[in-house]
Amino acid sequence: MRFMHMADVHLGACPDGRADWSETRKKEIWDTFRDSIADARKEQVDLLLIAGDLFHRQPLPQEVKEVSYLFSTIPQTRVVLMAGNHDYLRPDSAYLSASWSRNVACLFSRECECVRFPEIGTEVYGLSYYRQEIPEPLYDSLHPVDSDCFQVLLAHGGDALHIPFQKEKLARSGFDYVALGHIHKPQELAENRVVYAGALSPIDCGDTGPHGYVLGTWERGKVTVEFVPRAKREYAGLVLKVGEEDTTYSLRDRLERLIEQKGWQHIYRVVLQGKRDPEIHFDTEKLTEYGMVLEVEDQTVPAFHLEELKRRYAGQLVGRYIESFEGHERSKIEELALQYGLEALLGQDGRKK
Repeated sequence: MRFMHMADVHLGACPDGRADWSETRKKEIWDTFRDSIADARKEQVDLLLIAGDLFHRQPLPQEVKEVSYLFSTIPQTRVVLMAGNHDYLRPDSAYLSASWSRNVACLFSRECECVRFPEIGTEVYGLSYYRQEIPEPLYDSLHPVDSDCFQVLLAHGGDALHIPFQKEKLARSGFDYVALGHIHKPQELAENRVVYAGALSPIDCGDTGPHGYVLGTWERGKVTVEFVPRAKREYAGLVLKVGEEDTTYSLRDRLERLIEQKGWQHIYRVVLQGKRDPEIHFDTEKLTEYGMVLEVEDQTVPAFHLEELKRRYAGQLVGRYIESFEGHERSKIEELALQYGLEALLGQDGRKK
């Protein structure tokens, strides 16, 4: 029996705020979900598990109808879904009034319930969120009934405010597989058994690395899983090492070459590090003009040449300030004090006020 496990699809999310590509990313999240459903059809998946936060917020009736249509395109696949903390079940939720495709089973109870599929020898347990925060450890005490079926717990949470749990208890709970959602990084808490699928697509700059879904097989009582990357882009960090010879345009040229090497389709957060010419101020806005650069953080420090400054400002405040740090090995705190003090005395661009 083959199954697909996805979570945290966040349909309706519009990532990256006011970035030029934000609306494109909103569409891509839908496209990635549609493509994943097509994968389920191609892979002849028997069971599709969606572990919460299918939507980024309360879904609109039209959006639920679109999702139900996509599920209807895989009629041989049993689909089981739950509501997470983002798309929790309000009394007026479009989830509750939807006409779902016949192959869809919704675990929409506040208490743990079980849906059974005898034709594929499978039982899926789970519950849904009826409020945004549930600090109670609802999963720690759950156990399946005795059965020869493939027994799955569909769960969403794992932090203090969203159904906290102990991974050791989940691993010993008796479920053959625990399909987890809420944490956006794909990871196995217990090999082949307790698994976060991660977000199907990255939603914010903290969602670095590949994203996709889990494809699994249950055969002769044994579960094996593999992670399948599916997202169209990744968030990635880039560090540009800066020297005294660098200017804004030299950094831009280097950044363009680096993005070409790493992949123009990804979204980058760039950090500048190193010692710059004290008279140079980098225009970080210009560094965002190529590719999908979300942010540039300048962590550089001026490359002060102390002996030259001491000679230039001998007998003046700057010279005396430098001399006050001499005669002993400076600690890291003193190095920072010297740097910040010179920046203040000379001005942010390294020239005397």
